[in-house]
Amino acid sequence: MRLQGPIQKMRVSYDSPVSYELPVGDEMLAVNSYLGRFLRLSFQGQIYCINCHRPTKKSFNQGYCYSCFTRLAQCDLCIVKPELCHYRRGTCREPQWGERHCMVPHYVYLANSSGLKVGICRGTEPITRWIDQGASQGLLIRSVSSRYESGLAEVAYKSYIADRTDWRKMLQGTPQRLDLVRERDRLFERYRREHPSEQLPGVEQIETEPRSIDYPVLQYPRKVASHNLDKKGLLQGTLLGIKGQYLILDKCVINLRKYAGYDLLFESE
Repeated sequence: MRLQGPIQKMRVSYDSPVSYELPVGDEMLAVNSYLGRFLRLSFQGQIYCINCHRPTKKSFNQGYCYSCFTRLAQCDLCIVKPELCHYRRGTCREPQWGERHCMVPHYVYLANSSGLKVGICRGTEPITRWIDQGASQGLLIRSVSSRYESGLAEVAYKSYIADRTDWRKMLQGTPQRLDLVRERDRLFERYRREHPSEQLPGVEQIETEPRSIDYPVLQYPRKVASHNLDKKGLLQGTLLGIKGQYLILDKCVINLRKYAGYDLLFESE
């Protein structure tokens, strides 16, 4: 196999285990089929913006050139902190984009990745969101009408539960299985007890079943070492697993999403 081109984040299918495909230029690389095989990844020295596709010397926000990074609403701070929503304030860079992506139904969820965490996602993509984070379990707990409202709920709940994944711990194995329904009930009860007069927006509880996710991993690393293509443009080794947006090789791991837009050459013997 020999494939070259700018890459994007891996596309996923909710199978058992998860099925991964990596866009490389105009081609799709079926990553699962290379488990247990030797891979060589070579950075070809060029980066292309994933939005305007123009060459850029440096990547911003996982794949954008500086111009797009400073112009696009999807690169604004409120994407990672939706409680600061610019659309609501009337200062959104792209109001029509905000209407399509932010002022639409969202969920608040619990997930088990490196342990219990709370997060948010659009109404159409909870499983994809959990897979991208390397979660082994996920449960939707609230439904709200906008990203802003989901951000308010996340801020309220992260006082009790972490809102971030420890990526190193996530890549060291499958976390201990949790009873997410029980964790949800504990969270709601604690919040009601400590904030009896406050009412968060949206439906307080939605009745859905927890989902479990299995990843194509032959072996987890004992020690997680991350490869940086900007410092060392060649990465080679045996592919032992795929989890989140990471490739797990015998000597290191690499977050492919970080290198969206990088022109890479993939080779396998």
